[in-house]
Amino acid sequence: MAKKEFMYRGKSLDELKKMSLNQFAQIIPSRQRRTIMRGLSEEHKKVLNKIKQGDKNIKTHCRDMIILPEMVGHNIKVYNGKQFIQIMITAEMLGHYLGEFALTRSRVAHNAPGVGATRSSAAISVR
Repeated sequence: MAKKEFMYRGKSLDELKKMSLNQFAQIIPSRQRRTIMRGLSEEHKKVLNKIKQGDKNIKTHCRDMIILPEMVGHNIKVYNGKQFIQIMITAEMLGHYLGEFALTRSRVAHNAPGVGATRSSAAISVR
C-alpha cells in the first residue's frame, strides 16, 4: 500500500518549500499570519539562517517561533526552562510553534504518604 502524500491546506510539501514567506502566511491560521506579517524578530532570523546554512547543532530559546516549510527535516533543540529538548521537525508540525513540542511541565507522580502525614499514620508506633 502506497504511503499517503502529505498535504497542508491543499499544497504538497514541495509546493510549500517553493513558496515565499508571505505566500505561506496566507494559508496558515490568523494568529500565526499576523505574527509573520509583522516581521520576524532578530532571534528568529538567526535560527532561520542556521537552518539554511545546514548547521546540525541548532539550539534556541525561541519557543514562539512558527514552524516554516524550510525547517522540515531538521533537528532543533528548544529550551523548556530547564534543559534543551531535541525536536525532529516533521511536515505535520507546520504552522505550529516550537514551544508546543518542548513541554515545560512534567508529570508529577506522588508516592505513598510519609509517617505523620495523615491522622492514621501518626497512631502507628515507630520502632
